[in-house]
Amino acid sequence: MPIQTIESRRLYRQIADQLSRLIDKGEFRVGARLPSERDLSEQLGVSRPSVREALIALEVEGLVEVRGGAGVFVSARRPAAATHRSETPPPGPFDLIRARWIIESETAALAATHATPEHLQRLKSALRDMQRHGTHTLEAVAADERFHLCLAEASGNSALLMVVQQLWEARTGALYTRMESHFSGEAVWKQAVEEHGELLQAVAGRDPRAAREAMRRHMKNAEVRFASGWRPGD
Repeated sequence: MPIQTIESRRLYRQIADQLSRLIDKGEFRVGARLPSERDLSEQLGVSRPSVREALIALEVEGLVEVRGGAGVFVSARRPAAATHRSETPPPGPFDLIRARWIIESETAALAATHATPEHLQRLKSALRDMQRHGTHTLEAVAADERFHLCLAEASGNSALLMVVQQLWEARTGALYTRMESHFSGEAVWKQAVEEHGELLQAVAGRDPRAAREAMRRHMKNAEVRFASGWRPGD
Protein backbone atom coordinates (compact mmCIF):
# COMPACT_ATOMS: atom_id res chain seq x y z
CA MET A 1 0.00 0.00 0.00
CA PRO A 2 1.56 3.38 -1.05
CA ILE A 3 1.71 5.05 2.36
CA GLN A 4 4.46 7.56 3.09
CA THR A 5 6.23 8.26 6.37
CA ILE A 6 4.72 11.29 8.12
CA GLU A 7 6.68 14.35 9.29
CA SER A 8 6.02 15.78 12.74
CA ARG A 9 4.37 19.06 11.61
CA ARG A 10 0.56 19.25 12.27
CA LEU A 11 0.56 15.52 12.49
CA TYR A 12 -3.09 14.46 12.59
CA ARG A 13 -3.95 16.69 9.62
CA GLN A 14 -1.12 15.26 7.53
CA ILE A 15 -2.31 11.75 8.29
CA ALA A 16 -5.92 12.64 7.49
CA ASP A 17 -4.93 14.28 4.22
CA GLN A 18 -2.87 11.28 3.14
CA LEU A 19 -5.71 8.87 3.91
CA SER A 20 -8.14 11.17 2.10
CA ARG A 21 -5.93 11.12 -1.00
CA LEU A 22 -5.78 7.33 -0.88
CA ILE A 23 -9.58 7.21 -0.70
CA ASP A 24 -9.78 9.62 -3.68
CA LYS A 25 -7.47 7.36 -5.69
CA GLY A 26 -9.59 4.30 -4.96
CA GLU A 27 -7.05 2.65 -2.68
CA PHE A 28 -9.92 2.36 -0.17
CA ARG A 29 -13.31 2.13 -1.83
CA VAL A 30 -16.68 3.11 -0.37
CA GLY A 31 -17.69 0.55 2.24
CA ALA A 32 -14.14 -0.76 2.66
CA ARG A 33 -12.67 -1.17 6.13
CA LEU A 34 -9.53 0.82 6.77
CA PRO A 35 -6.51 -0.88 8.35
CA SER A 36 -6.56 -0.91 12.15
CA GLU A 37 -5.06 1.91 14.20
CA ARG A 38 -2.16 -0.36 15.04
CA ASP A 39 -1.42 -1.17 11.40
CA LEU A 40 -1.77 2.45 10.29
CA SER A 41 0.49 3.73 13.06
CA GLU A 42 3.18 1.19 12.12
CA GLN A 43 2.98 1.93 8.38
CA LEU A 44 2.94 5.70 8.88
CA GLY A 45 5.56 5.74 11.61
CA VAL A 46 3.38 7.70 14.05
CA SER A 47 1.61 7.10 17.36
CA ARG A 48 -1.81 5.52 17.61
CA PRO A 49 -3.32 8.65 19.25
CA SER A 50 -2.24 10.68 16.18
CA VAL A 51 -3.89 8.12 13.88
CA ARG A 52 -7.02 8.26 16.03
CA GLU A 53 -7.21 12.06 15.73
CA ALA A 54 -6.85 11.76 11.95
CA LEU A 55 -9.65 9.20 11.73
CA ILE A 56 -11.90 11.42 13.83
CA ALA A 57 -11.11 14.37 11.54
CA LEU A 58 -12.14 12.25 8.54
CA GLU A 59 -15.30 11.20 10.37
CA VAL A 60 -16.19 14.86 11.01
CA GLU A 61 -15.72 15.50 7.28
CA GLY A 62 -18.01 12.58 6.40
CA LEU A 63 -15.33 10.50 4.67
CA VAL A 64 -15.36 7.58 7.10
CA GLU A 65 -17.71 5.98 9.59
CA VAL A 66 -16.41 4.73 12.93
CA ARG A 67 -18.22 1.60 14.10
CA GLY A 68 -17.11 0.74 17.61
CA GLY A 69 -15.93 -2.85 17.83
CA ALA A 70 -16.05 -3.30 14.04
CA GLY A 71 -13.65 -0.79 12.57
CA VAL A 72 -13.50 2.36 10.46
CA PHE A 73 -15.20 2.22 7.06
CA VAL A 74 -15.11 4.51 4.02
CA SER A 75 -18.33 6.48 3.55
CA ALA A 76 -19.70 8.03 0.38
CA ARG A 77 -17.94 11.38 -0.04
CA ARG A 78 -19.99 14.45 0.84
CA PRO A 79 -20.33 17.38 -1.60
CA ALA A 80 -17.21 19.57 -1.76
CA ALA A 81 -18.83 22.39 0.24
CA ALA A 82 -19.51 20.06 3.16
CA THR A 83 -15.92 18.80 3.29
CA HIS A 84 -14.23 22.23 3.13
CA ARG A 85 -11.41 22.53 5.63
CA SER A 86 -9.86 25.56 7.23
CA GLU A 87 -6.34 26.50 6.12
CA THR A 88 -5.39 26.37 9.80
CA PRO A 89 -6.85 23.19 11.29
CA PRO A 90 -7.64 23.21 15.01
CA PRO A 91 -5.32 21.51 17.49
CA GLY A 92 -5.94 17.83 17.98
CA PRO A 93 -7.75 16.63 21.12
CA PHE A 94 -4.59 15.21 22.68
CA ASP A 95 -2.63 18.46 22.24
CA LEU A 96 -5.60 20.31 23.66
CA ILE A 97 -5.83 18.09 26.74
CA ARG A 98 -2.09 18.43 27.37
CA ALA A 99 -2.28 22.21 27.07
CA ARG A 100 -5.18 22.27 29.50
CA TRP A 101 -3.18 20.06 31.89
CA ILE A 102 -0.50 22.76 31.99
CA ILE A 103 -2.66 25.89 32.00
CA GLU A 104 -5.71 24.87 34.00
CA SER A 105 -3.77 23.15 36.76
CA GLU A 106 -2.16 26.50 37.54
CA THR A 107 -5.42 28.43 37.26
CA ALA A 108 -6.92 25.99 39.77
CA ALA A 109 -4.00 26.52 42.15
CA LEU A 110 -4.36 30.30 41.88
CA ALA A 111 -8.12 30.06 42.32
CA ALA A 112 -7.57 28.27 45.63
CA THR A 113 -5.79 31.41 46.82
CA HIS A 114 -7.85 34.16 45.17
CA ALA A 115 -11.43 32.85 44.79
CA THR A 116 -14.05 35.10 46.33
CA PRO A 117 -17.27 33.88 48.00
CA GLU A 118 -19.06 34.81 44.77
CA HIS A 119 -16.71 32.60 42.74
CA LEU A 120 -17.31 29.70 45.11
CA GLN A 121 -21.08 30.10 44.77
CA ARG A 122 -20.82 30.10 40.97
CA LEU A 123 -18.63 27.01 41.06
CA LYS A 124 -21.17 25.24 43.28
CA SER A 125 -23.99 26.28 40.96
CA ALA A 126 -22.16 24.93 37.90
CA LEU A 127 -21.42 21.67 39.70
CA ARG A 128 -25.08 21.28 40.69
CA ASP A 129 -26.07 21.76 37.06
CA MET A 130 -23.58 19.07 36.04
CA GLN A 131 -25.00 16.72 38.66
CA ARG A 132 -28.49 17.07 37.15
CA HIS A 133 -27.35 15.30 33.98
CA GLY A 134 -26.43 11.67 33.52
CA THR A 135 -24.07 12.12 30.57
CA HIS A 136 -22.49 14.61 28.16
CA THR A 137 -25.56 16.56 27.02
CA LEU A 138 -25.16 20.06 25.58
CA GLU A 139 -26.45 21.52 28.84
CA ALA A 140 -24.07 19.38 30.89
CA VAL A 141 -21.05 20.43 28.82
CA ALA A 142 -22.15 24.07 29.10
CA ALA A 143 -22.17 23.71 32.90
CA ASP A 144 -18.74 22.07 32.69
CA GLU A 145 -17.48 25.06 30.70
CA ARG A 146 -18.93 27.52 33.23
CA PHE A 147 -17.11 25.69 36.01
CA HIS A 148 -13.73 25.87 34.28
CA LEU A 149 -14.11 29.48 33.15
CA CYS A 150 -15.11 30.48 36.67
CA LEU A 151 -11.96 28.79 38.00
CA ALA A 152 -9.90 30.75 35.48
CA GLU A 153 -11.61 33.99 36.46
CA ALA A 154 -11.03 33.20 40.14
CA SER A 155 -7.29 32.92 39.43
CA GLY A 156 -7.22 36.72 39.31
CA ASN A 157 -5.20 36.67 36.08
CA SER A 158 -7.04 38.02 33.04
CA ALA A 159 -4.47 36.59 30.62
CA LEU A 160 -5.02 33.09 32.00
CA LEU A 161 -8.77 33.57 31.65
CA MET A 162 -8.30 34.55 28.00
CA VAL A 163 -6.19 31.46 27.31
CA VAL A 164 -8.67 29.13 29.03
CA GLN A 165 -11.50 30.68 27.00
CA GLN A 166 -9.56 29.94 23.80
CA LEU A 167 -8.87 26.37 24.91
CA TRP A 168 -12.57 25.86 25.60
CA GLU A 169 -13.51 27.20 22.17
CA ALA A 170 -11.39 24.40 20.72
CA ARG A 171 -12.71 21.89 23.28
CA THR A 172 -16.29 22.52 22.13
CA GLY A 173 -15.35 22.36 18.43
CA ALA A 174 -16.34 19.57 16.05
CA LEU A 175 -13.11 17.57 16.25
CA TYR A 176 -13.02 17.32 20.05
CA THR A 177 -16.74 16.73 20.52
CA ARG A 178 -16.76 13.97 17.90
CA MET A 179 -13.84 12.29 19.64
CA GLU A 180 -15.65 12.66 22.96
CA SER A 181 -18.80 11.08 21.55
CA HIS A 182 -16.96 7.76 21.28
CA PHE A 183 -16.19 7.79 25.02
CA SER A 184 -19.22 9.45 26.57
CA GLY A 185 -21.60 7.61 28.84
CA GLU A 186 -23.00 7.59 32.33
CA ALA A 187 -19.91 6.09 33.99
CA VAL A 188 -17.55 8.59 32.34
CA TRP A 189 -19.76 11.55 33.18
CA LYS A 190 -20.15 10.39 36.79
CA GLN A 191 -16.38 10.24 37.12
CA ALA A 192 -16.02 13.72 35.64
CA VAL A 193 -18.59 15.14 38.05
CA GLU A 194 -16.77 13.55 40.99
CA GLU A 195 -13.49 15.07 39.79
CA HIS A 196 -15.11 18.50 39.65
CA GLY A 197 -16.33 17.97 43.20
CA GLU A 198 -12.73 17.30 44.26
CA LEU A 199 -11.63 20.48 42.50
CA LEU A 200 -14.27 22.53 44.26
CA GLN A 201 -13.37 21.04 47.62
CA ALA A 202 -9.69 21.93 47.14
CA VAL A 203 -10.45 25.49 46.02
CA ALA A 204 -12.96 26.05 48.83
CA GLY A 205 -10.42 24.64 51.26
CA ARG A 206 -7.83 27.16 50.09
CA ASP A 207 -5.39 24.38 49.18
CA PRO A 208 -3.46 25.34 46.00
CA ARG A 209 -1.47 22.12 45.88
CA ALA A 210 -4.57 19.93 46.14
CA ALA A 211 -6.36 22.04 43.51
CA ARG A 212 -3.44 21.72 41.11
CA GLU A 213 -3.25 17.96 41.57
CA ALA A 214 -7.03 17.56 41.24
CA MET A 215 -6.97 19.34 37.87
CA ARG A 216 -4.01 17.30 36.70
CA ARG A 217 -5.84 14.06 37.57
CA HIS A 218 -8.94 15.32 35.76
CA MET A 219 -7.00 16.08 32.57
CA LYS A 220 -4.94 12.89 32.74
CA ASN A 221 -8.08 10.78 33.08
CA ALA A 222 -9.49 12.42 29.94
CA GLU A 223 -6.29 11.68 28.03
CA VAL A 224 -6.25 8.06 29.17
CA ARG A 225 -9.86 7.58 28.08
CA PHE A 226 -9.21 9.07 24.65
CA ALA A 227 -6.05 7.00 24.21
CA SER A 228 -7.30 3.60 25.31
CA GLY A 229 -11.10 3.46 25.38
CA TRP A 230 -11.86 3.23 21.65
CA ARG A 231 -10.46 0.20 19.88
CA PRO A 232 -12.65 -0.39 16.82
CA GLY A 233 -11.77 -3.71 15.26
CA ASP A 234 -8.35 -4.05 16.95
